[in-house]
Amino acid sequence: MHMSNESLIVILLVGLIAGWLAGQIVRGTGFGLIGDLVIGIIGAFIGDWLLPRLGIHLGTGIVSAIINATIGALVLLLLIRLVRGRGRW
Repeated sequence: MHMSNESLIVILLVGLIAGWLAGQIVRGTGFGLIGDLVIGIIGAFIGDWLLPRLGIHLGTGIVSAIINATIGALVLLLLIRLVRGRGRW
C-alpha cells in the first residue's frame, strides 16, 4: 500500500484536532502536541472500529473523520481513567 504525502498530512491533522478536542472535553486542557496527536490517531482507530459495530455511520469527509476520531479518543481517555482509577490523571 502506498500512502501519499497528502494522506499522511490529513491523518496527522485529523489526529491532532481529535486529540485536542478530546483533551478539552475530558481534562479541560490538551496533552501537548505529541500527546494530542497520539491520542487522536489511536482514537481514530478505536472510533473506526467501534462506531460501525454500534450501527453509527457518520458519512465521509474530513469533518466526519474528525468526529469519528474524537469519539474514539474520548473512549480511549475514559478507559485510561477507569484503569488508573479515581479519575486522576
